[in-house]
Amino acid sequence: MKGVFLTGICVMMGILLMGNLVCAATIEEEQANASQVLDALHDAASKHEAERYFSLYAPDAIFLGTDATERWTLEQFKEWAVPYFNSGKGWTYIKKERFMYVSTDMNTAWFDESLMNEKYGECRGSGVLIKVDGAWKIVQYNLTFPVPNSIAEKITEMIKAETAAK
Repeated sequence: MKGVFLTGICVMMGILLMGNLVCAATIEEEQANASQVLDALHDAASKHEAERYFSLYAPDAIFLGTDATERWTLEQFKEWAVPYFNSGKGWTYIKKERFMYVSTDMNTAWFDESLMNEKYGECRGSGVLIKVDGAWKIVQYNLTFPVPNSIAEKITEMIKAETAAK
């Protein structure tokens, strides 16, 4: 009887451990799936494909650009970007490194990424994706320029002067 009891406990522990392994694999798969959305976003922007680019955002998405005035709803962002794309222009950001995280319910992901741009050099993107009808969609994207601490005071003084002049 004692042997049957111990065998039962071992079987149950095995089932619980396997469940955790399956969950971990699924989270890794979801991290990869969410990351593919960002890869597609950067690819569509570089090829000035407005329809594909904006299809990767949730309808209530917010885009935070590098200028302090650039807090755009999806519709506001489209108003600016679609004519730009339609003129044959786009923007190219090449991923150097990305950290992607997925919630345990696998419906929310958040990230930060280091990007390279020919004009601006090193940039940083961060944001949030959610599952919409089973597909990852961007609900917030924030594009920034990392400023080295050694020149931060100089840069912020320039920004303050520019802002005061307006």
